[in-house]
Amino acid sequence: MIDHLGLQVADSAAAATFYLQVFAACGVREAMRIDTPGGPVIGLCGPDGQPQLWVSPMEDTGHRPVHLALAAPSREAVDEVFAAARATGTEILHEPRIWPEYHPGYYGVFFRDPDGNNVEAVHHGPPS
Repeated sequence: MIDHLGLQVADSAAAATFYLQVFAACGVREAMRIDTPGGPVIGLCGPDGQPQLWVSPMEDTGHRPVHLALAAPSREAVDEVFAAARATGTEILHEPRIWPEYHPGYYGVFFRDPDGNNVEAVHHGPPS
């Protein structure tokens, strides 16, 4: 069900260092780093190599929304989640599309839940 979780932190490099040190015995390591003007977005993974815990700089919104991604069984399911979210009138952050910066075949939609959290439905499929 849960594909990955993203936390907004005051210092993403320091937070990543903390998780890497504390959870080293669990096989946690850095999988990806994306440099942004506000600081790096860092994806941490376990032994399987798939980044599932992300730390990123806080947004300038006065609150810390969580990023929660749920796994979808297909691209069609991602599209259905998008249609259902849009029908509720929620804020759509990014319509469904391929996100090659994450990996070929990463297909996701992003929107806000009623509390302002960044929620995503994602399917990891073959590149198209």
